[in-house]
Amino acid sequence: MSRFVLGVTGASGAIYATRAAMHLKRLGHSVSLVVSAPGREVVEFEGQKSLFDFADEEFNVDDFFAECASGSSDYAGMAVVPCSMGTLGRIAAGTSDNLLVRSADVCLKERRPLVIVPREMPYNLIHIENMERVTRAGAVVIPASPQFYSKPATIEELVDTVVAKILKHLGIPQGQLSEIAKPWNN
Repeated sequence: MSRFVLGVTGASGAIYATRAAMHLKRLGHSVSLVVSAPGREVVEFEGQKSLFDFADEEFNVDDFFAECASGSSDYAGMAVVPCSMGTLGRIAAGTSDNLLVRSADVCLKERRPLVIVPREMPYNLIHIENMERVTRAGAVVIPASPQFYSKPATIEELVDTVVAKILKHLGIPQGQLSEIAKPWNN
């Protein structure tokens, strides 16, 4: 069992966080939540409060004494899903002004997987440059762009095509991912 940090910001798309937490738990992993204040509002507004049911623990976004703020913690990686452009900018700048951004910074400095899932469109040049900066620092940027070739029949199946990609880049084995979203084959 691995431990993962799941950061949730105020961008729309809380269902991506809920489904990611649900699948990580179902696969036997531990989920530590760090939710920004706007993220909490969006989770509630979008009807995704079940997100909190899949967490093993939740850290206050202002608690810099939480273990995920330290490089000596044993987390296997982190996903920021959905990631607002403001949070992306703070991660790219290394500001570490809250626990969510600090946890992402720890993943980058410790060379742990960090997956950033922006939920914004269109991108302006600043967004693109920030995505480039975090990519160069070692993160993987996975826009919330679901695939349709598997012919998903529900919103959850569509969302899971993105969630499977997130989990792949957190290091979850491909065999387990095929249970979440069908891999491409003709």
